[in-house]
Amino acid sequence: MSRPRIVIVGAGFAGYRTARTLSRLTRHQADITLLNPTDYFLYLPLLPQVAAGILEPRRVSVSLSGTLPHVRLVLGEADGIDLDGRTVHYTGPEGEEGTLSYDRLVLAAGSVNKLLPIPGVAEHAHGFRGLPEALYLRDHVTRQVELAAAADDRAECAARCTFVVVGAGYTGTEVAAHGAMYTDAQVRKHPMRTGMRPRWMLLDVAPRVMPEMDERLSRTAERVLRQRGVDVRMGTSVKEATHDGVVLTDGTTVDTRTLVWCVGVRPDPLVESLGLPMERGRLLVDPHLQVPGRPELFACGDVAAVPDLNQPGQYTPMTAQHAWRHGKVCAHNVVASFGRGQRRAYRHRDMGFVVDLGGAKA
Repeated sequence: MSRPRIVIVGAGFAGYRTARTLSRLTRHQADITLLNPTDYFLYLPLLPQVAAGILEPRRVSVSLSGTLPHVRLVLGEADGIDLDGRTVHYTGPEGEEGTLSYDRLVLAAGSVNKLLPIPGVAEHAHGFRGLPEALYLRDHVTRQVELAAAADDRAECAARCTFVVVGAGYTGTEVAAHGAMYTDAQVRKHPMRTGMRPRWMLLDVAPRVMPEMDERLSRTAERVLRQRGVDVRMGTSVKEATHDGVVLTDGTTVDTRTLVWCVGVRPDPLVESLGLPMERGRLLVDPHLQVPGRPELFACGDVAAVPDLNQPGQYTPMTAQHAWRHGKVCAHNVVASFGRGQRRAYRHRDMGFVVDLGGAKA
């Protein structure tokens, strides 16, 4: 009998955990292939610390080939799936094309930045979903502080040391909190004109910072931000972005060279092309992370709408905490689909959240 072929698309929290668990459970009795655009697993929640120079990239990334024994890594991005032919088509990092055949497919492609149709945002905003973006932002902010310190024109100095962050969720709040501390430290090395200092703005259409959290914790985070000099503006967003600044929804114009986009994420659009039942952009699966009517197809992490058995009628949110635990259950159920062991339904116990605001604040 030929060895079963298992293909995993994506090596985020869900995909990486699935691959690692399958590597252990299959005991070399299956061909496991992991398709991912990079050769590392990235701990996304710590990207703000990379952007602020607190952590080096090697501290938030894990080598895939070095930590996944008996898993074949293919560098590329899936751009098409033939469900009936059981193949995944992908494009490699240098434009080469390839196809992977499977007996079981695990979709764990994760999420992408949510770009809104706002004039100028696509051209002038800095995204925040990977190491390259975090490192670019750190270099960009450092450069703006240095250029502001050297500027003779007061207006140019003010624009260069104004940093606008859109999105007051977990990521945006951490970016603003760490960014304010980072630029304050930079100014001590590169003093600015008298009376000038870096200015950070945090914008969101929501009524409060991190609306997903308990209101008391949300207010505490906002107080810490304001104590650091962050200009927190709720109920406000960007209406237009240009090279020289932004126009806010309240009509205010802010001169700046830095717009950081942390509005949120949406499921990878790959799953929308399958023509299967969806729930707000996520692929509907059963409590075993299996797609109904497609016994060979599993999905987990941000691309999967997984029923929340603790809250009937709801789906587990798109968080790393759930994605990591999805991966373990998914791996067990893939193995069970070959007749080894029993299937498991996904149940969870909320572990809470930690938001790192820098220094001794969390």
